[in-house]
Amino acid sequence: MYDLPRKYNLGMIKKDEKNQEVPWTNKVAPAFKTRWQVNRQHSVEYWMMVYMLDALDSENGERVAVRVKDPEQADIFFVPFFSSLAFNTYGHGMTGPGAEYDKRIQAGVVDILKASKWWQASQGRDHVIVMHHPNAFRHFRQMFKESILIVADFGRYPKEIARLRKDVVAPYEHVVPTFEEDNGKDPYMSRKILLFFRGRIQRKDDGVVRSKLAHVLANKTDVRYVNSLASSEGLEQATKGMRSSRFCLHPAGDTPSSCRLFDAIASHCVPVIVSDRLELPFEDEIDYREFSLFFSIQEAIRPDYLVNYLRNIEEGHWLRMWNRLKEVSHHFQYQHPPKRDDAVNMIWKQVQHKVPAVKLAMHRNQRLKIADWWQ
Repeated sequence: MYDLPRKYNLGMIKKDEKNQEVPWTNKVAPAFKTRWQVNRQHSVEYWMMVYMLDALDSENGERVAVRVKDPEQADIFFVPFFSSLAFNTYGHGMTGPGAEYDKRIQAGVVDILKASKWWQASQGRDHVIVMHHPNAFRHFRQMFKESILIVADFGRYPKEIARLRKDVVAPYEHVVPTFEEDNGKDPYMSRKILLFFRGRIQRKDDGVVRSKLAHVLANKTDVRYVNSLASSEGLEQATKGMRSSRFCLHPAGDTPSSCRLFDAIASHCVPVIVSDRLELPFEDEIDYREFSLFFSIQEAIRPDYLVNYLRNIEEGHWLRMWNRLKEVSHHFQYQHPPKRDDAVNMIWKQVQHKVPAVKLAMHRNQRLKIADWWQ
């Protein structure tokens, strides 16, 4: 892990002007707190760094990855830049002084990497860069076209920069609390709402499906489809609604993914996914069809098709999906200290799967005397 000055990572959370140029070395990290708790959803960069702070030569059997001090021993180089938090903190207005500062700190990380002999040796192929927010690191993405990117989806990346073969799809951190006491005698009957959605209905790009769904789902007595902005009250109502529903709708947002899928998983509410270009985390190990339902946008906006399909699902089928949700939900839980197969360990396992292809690309590139004929 690069020892970046803390202004690039934890210094955004624990602001101390005297020490912003000094790397964070304490094994104990400050809790992730921002003005808007909705920003937690892109906090994977925080959890990956915290994981590494006390993973030096670790013998903890709960960990997939171990930090080494000698770069010669490293399979992978982790760059702990909080690019999503930087955008949410400074650059979210897209223009003005805050956005200019966001661009400057992005440039600072780029300068550090360009000067690194380890970056130069691999052209960044063995470097892990977190860009979970769709606007994270937006000014310098071309530099990372060979790196392992940690993303939420591929909605705002050209294929020459981000692609499923080399990158890792990471879950959002859910913002509703985990439903710990979901052990009722009759979970099917206790959830009175058939289908639940609460969120912003007017969205861009693939998210226009939300307004179309609002039309086809109107006046359905067993459906709750509510337009809502992020707020403490809205979060409380979303928590209550998901825990009271059999199915939770996950339509595309401005990009193919949203946090709502992982809120549904944490609430043990069977996800109904309407997003044509969605890639899912850990799909080589998890079969989402066991606990989710998938519909194309064209199917979902067909009058009465979606609701009638859900109404015809038998109780036993729903219970099997609900039980499977409870079995897999720990894979989407961010926490520290980490636990076996939790979200951060699953992400590092995905990175581990990329290492052989990284080594192959590095070794080939170092011995080629002409341009790579595969590109």
